[in-house]
This record gives sequence, structure tokens and C-alpha cells, in this order.
Amino acid sequence: MSTKTREKSSEEKHEFQAEVAKLLHLMVHSVYSERDVFLRELISNAADACDKLRYEAISKPKILTGDTDLEITITADKKAKTLTISDNGIGMNHDELIDNLGTIARSGTKAFMDAVAAGKDKSGDVNLIGQFGVGFYSAFMVADTVEVRSRRAGEKAGWLWTSDGTGSFTLTEDDTAPARGTAITLNIKKDDKEFLEGFRIEKIVRDYSDHVAIPIKLIEMEKGKPGEERQVNEASALWTRAKKDITKDQYREFFGHVSGLFGDPAVTIHYRAEGRHEYQVLLFVPAEKPYDLYDPERRGRQKLYVRKVFISEDAEILPPWLRFVRGVIDSEDMPLNISREMLQNNPIVGQIRKAVTKRVLNELKKFAKKDEQAYAGVWSSVGPVLKEGIYEDMERRDELFELARFTTTASTDEVPLRTLADYVAGMKENQTAIYYITGDEADAISASPQLEGFRARGVEVLLLSDPIDSFWTTTALGYEGKPFRSITQGAADLDAIEAEKSDEKDKKDKETDNEATSALITAMKTALGDSVSDVRESKRLTDSPVCLIAGDGGLDRNLEKLLSRQQAPGVQKSAPILEINPSHGLLQVLASQAKAGSDVALIEDASRLLLDQAFILDGEPVSDPTDFAKRMTSVMQRAFGS
Repeated sequence: MSTKTREKSSEEKHEFQAEVAKLLHLMVHSVYSERDVFLRELISNAADACDKLRYEAISKPKILTGDTDLEITITADKKAKTLTISDNGIGMNHDELIDNLGTIARSGTKAFMDAVAAGKDKSGDVNLIGQFGVGFYSAFMVADTVEVRSRRAGEKAGWLWTSDGTGSFTLTEDDTAPARGTAITLNIKKDDKEFLEGFRIEKIVRDYSDHVAIPIKLIEMEKGKPGEERQVNEASALWTRAKKDITKDQYREFFGHVSGLFGDPAVTIHYRAEGRHEYQVLLFVPAEKPYDLYDPERRGRQKLYVRKVFISEDAEILPPWLRFVRGVIDSEDMPLNISREMLQNNPIVGQIRKAVTKRVLNELKKFAKKDEQAYAGVWSSVGPVLKEGIYEDMERRDELFELARFTTTASTDEVPLRTLADYVAGMKENQTAIYYITGDEADAISASPQLEGFRARGVEVLLLSDPIDSFWTTTALGYEGKPFRSITQGAADLDAIEAEKSDEKDKKDKETDNEATSALITAMKTALGDSVSDVRESKRLTDSPVCLIAGDGGLDRNLEKLLSRQQAPGVQKSAPILEINPSHGLLQVLASQAKAGSDVALIEDASRLLLDQAFILDGEPVSDPTDFAKRMTSVMQRAFGS
């Protein structure tokens, strides 16, 4: 039932969802030392409410009638022990108060509580609150009870939301709510009276909220009467100021305001574009991973303003693979009434998107060149998302290759990440491709038997463990004329590259009976039937007896596994190729048996066990655990003569 049709009601009592109740307990009873964070969060919410009103007023100008000057007012009353933060922004109705103050996105709440449980609250606790979207609830750190009076712009009914933060809240219609906007009154706890002192409030505002473009005014009550009102922030949009007039602390606080991450950004990009289109840009590349980086919607998180009027908080000015970049873009040319649908097709937006994307990539390149170690930290946090661009954006693929960093078989503790330029510079004589292997876990990939022949020849291999790696490697044509080639697909192509260890002992150890090997391969093909598409001698194995690879024409094995898990239409798991190492002691014994034509049952059991072993090494379960156990028992009995 809407607020327009709802009759004046008596008090309603609502329970917080379980996650909110747990969260409030954590926030009130945990180890938060920076308690003044609550004021920053409430001011930030009030500023957002004013921005939303400005945007709505573009299509509904009447909602501003009689009150066009937007502002935030903080009223401190020592006698009543209350602190009130009020705004004349968009306001909230009955349902919005329940949705916004009685519910938190479950993912954000869970992430917050996981962070506390992991002990992150012991260092940088101030960061956690804003980062996980729980800002309003920080009020309960300093307040016994919180009262929220609000009236939605354009609606008649006002509402009072009240809670002591112990598990429930009440909601009732209230005539004392502001004519438009929201007033939050905190009944300050006995031990937190410092937050009623004017000088303390003013310092918090200047430290945390000076960048807010809405005037913030402070009123101190004196003997029950309001004292002189004074403005306590600069109230000019930070991105409109000259860089020389902005301190590092101001940049940091604004970064926190737009991103929810309250450390120092890795890169700050601040400039004004003039010419055909005029716009101002203030963007940040975070030094750590935003908690919503892998949101399935992949929305950009850049705020769009038009002539300082807020338009959208997720305008997607940058492509999805730059969604970790946070900040503001303010256009002088776009129409004020531009809609989300128009944003996708507007030619001005398209040109701004292209120019800003190029600038961000250039700044990342400069950062990588200036401080490779710091850039490595950024890459570790957001590299998988940047690699989405390699897959999606053919036009910028070469630029992204310059930014890409990889763990490889040549990585060391001193240099854990390598560039493609490093790789190409270190290629062996007669090497014609950039080799890679993909998988789910970095450690498991590094131990893959398919790597043995490449390591023996000193050939570097990219170790790719992000899901996106299985996709971009199939579409990227290559780098500097060198194609990308999976070492788990097709022929190993290693004959032309000389092994680093080639003394006479190694040669003698690797001598094999070709006739016996051929007999074994024939016997194994017969034993394994349709379970494999082929059995063949391996050029890539030096120590392990067997490994699995995919054929030249199909999908790489890891990509096939990924698509099968996702039940992608038209994808069926194909029978792999089983490669054998004829120089391995076990295979030589089996080859002798096959050549002699003796103990066919042993060769069949061994063939099945070797195939299952290859699947296990590939990170897959055996197809029939019962059969695997029976064959293992049978082979062991033969070995021990029982």
C-alpha cells in the first residue's frame, strides 16, 4: 500500500533482519576507535539525498518550490544531549524508511562481518564502515537511540523511525517531520558527549567532509535557543578546484567518499578537458580491491554530473573492465535531462568515454613505469578485471598487454610478476610462440606434468589461474607477432628447441625400445577405447608417466571444464588425448609386457589406472571410484605376489 493511500496509522513495530541485528551488535561492542566516523557517514548520506533531489527536480521542478537552496544542518544541544543532522534533500517515505534503514544488502553485511571476524577491525577499522555500505548504522556507536524524521519530496505524509539498535525499530506517521528531507536525531551516550562540542564537530567536518559540495552549517543550542549559524565546510566541488589548491588529505577523503575505500588511492587522475567538449575529471585507481569488484552486473562506479548537477552514480562512462576506477566526471555539454538509456547512445558520452578511457590507461602505464612494485600490488587486486578488457576490447588490446603482469615459470621471489615484453625478450632460439597453461589454482598449475618438457628446455610458460584467462587466450591473436599457445592442447612443438640438460647419462636414461612403445600404445588404445581420443608418445613429459591434453581442433581442456560447469549450451566434454612418457620406468616395464604379448589383464588395469592418475593430476575426479579401487587392489596384489 502506498503512502498516498495509507490512512494515518498507529505505531508500527518491525524487527531488523537477522544480519542487521548482528551487525549492530558488532558495531556497538567491537573495537572501533575512530568513533567520529559516524558523522562523516551521516553527512555523506545527506549530501547524496540532496544530489538525488537535484536530479529528480530536472523532470519535476515543482518539488523544489519554496526551498531551492539545498543545505545540511548540524544542531548540537548539550542540554538535551542530542545531535541532529538534517537536510532538505529527497527525503524518504514509509516504504523507503523500511527498505533503507531496516535492511542492508546481505552481501555487504556478510563481507563486513567476515572482515571483523578475520581481525581486520584491529587496523584501519575506520575503513570498514563505509566500505560495506553500513554507514547509517555507525550512529549507534555514539547514540543510545536514533530518531529519523523524514518526508519524501512531493508527498504529504511525514514519518518517524525510531530504534535503540538492539533488534527492532518503530515507524509511525509524524507531523513534525521536515517539510521535505530528513532529520536524524542522535541521543548521545554518556561517554560520547565530546560530539556535542562545536569545535569537535567543526574539526570532523573539515577533516572528513570539506569536499562535500553542499553547504554544511552548524548551530549550537544555548540555553534552549539556537545560537548563531555558521558554515563549516568549503562547499565547493573538489573536482572544480585547481590541483595546487587541494591537499593530499583532501584527495584521500574524497576518494573515500566516492569509493568506500578509506586508504590512499594508488593513482589520482585530475584534469580539465577543453576544446570540442568541456568536462572535468577526478578519478582514482584504488590500491586495494573494492569489495563489489565482482558484482555480476559489472556496473561502472563513476559519478556523472552535468554542470555540477548530479545525474547518476553508476553512469558507466568507463568500460566494465575499468569498473574499479572510482570518481567523478562533470560535463559542461550534456543536457541536464539525459536519461540512463540516452547515456548509452549519446555521442558526447561516447567521445568522453573514449578520451577518459585512454587517459586512465596512460596514467596506469606511467604509474607502472614509476613504481613497478606498487603497480604489482594494484595488478594483484584488479588484474583479473583488466584482463576482461583483453577479451572484450580488441581496439585497446595492445595497450592492455602493456599493462598486464603474469606469474610464469621464470618468476622469482624478487620479481614475482613478468611482462609480455620480458617474456619475448627471453624467448629461446627457434621458439615461435608464447606458451601458457590455465587452471583453477596457481599452485596446482605450477605442478602440472605438462610443464616438464618446457622446464627441461628453459622455455618460459605463463601460469594463468583466473577464469577469464581461458577466454582471452582464445581470442588474442598474439603479442609482437608471437601467437599464444596452450601447452595442454595439440602437439608440444618442442623438437626445435634444445634441452638444457643433454649429457650422455641423460641420453642413456631416455633410451627406449620404439617397437615396445608402439606395442604398448596399441594395447592401451584397445584397453581404454572411447575413454580417450588417442594415446601417443609425449614430447612434453620428462618425469611423469602420463598427462592429458586436448586435440588441436577443440577447446583447451580448462576452458572446456569451465563451460561444462556453467552448463553452457552446445558444450560437451570431449575425450582427451593421453600422452605417455616411454622413458619412465613404469611405462618401460609395461612396454616390455606389451611387446611380449603377456599379461593382457595387467596392461588393461594399468592403462585404466594411468588414465585415472592423469585425470587426478588435471584436477578432475576419476570417472568410476569403485572401479579405480578394484583395479588398484588387483595391481597391488600382483606386485606383492598374493
